Amino acid sequence: MPNTQTPVTITVGESDISALHIRPDNPFATLVVAHGAGAGMEHPFLQGFAEAMADQGVATLRFNFPYREAGRRFPDRPPLAITTWRTVMDKAAGLSSGEPLWAAGKSFGGRMASMAVAEGMPAKGLVYLGYPLHAPGKPEKLRDEHLYGVTVPMLFLQGTRDTFATPELLEGVVDRIGPTATLQWSEGGDHSFAVKGLKRSAAEVGASLAPAVAAFIRATP
Repeated sequence: MPNTQTPVTITVGESDISALHIRPDNPFATLVVAHGAGAGMEHPFLQGFAEAMADQGVATLRFNFPYREAGRRFPDRPPLAITTWRTVMDKAAGLSSGEPLWAAGKSFGGRMASMAVAEGMPAKGLVYLGYPLHAPGKPEKLRDEHLYGVTVPMLFLQGTRDTFATPELLEGVVDRIGPTATLQWSEGGDHSFAVKGLKRSAAEVGASLAPAVAAFIRATP
């Protein structure tokens, strides 16, 4: 039986944002999922990922940042993005039955989640669907300082061809974080986890990441 997707409206400050909630029977966790800088929560990658997570027994609540909701192209600054994360996590807690609450995001969305947790937002753990460690071609400017203050379990899912994270640099960051961080490579994957020569829709690509994420959440005490 297909899992039902329910629209949700969340008020952030003086404006409303849209969210989509998928809750299977008796989920063992809820995963809040944020989109990347260039696409909203309706992107097929995130739709496929959320549906596959439900099949794995994990509820999801994915949402649009205010800039996306307003039709703007430039992402929100961190203070607003972090406030949005906190507000959505509170909403997810209210929709849950007390199961562990995790935060995840594609690129920008995951980075903002990690900054929110570094500033005290409660979460059982973090999942990064392609962490943007640096801008393409600018490995000298790492976005890693706040990560060393995060103490919850973190899963980095990353494509080996991702221009936003030079493999050696990301491995070094994960090593410095220590045992709370786990890095899993997607062989041949780019920043969207697409693999050359492998024909898959964006929804199929997103869905393919769900088993690893669900296994990591299950294995976390």
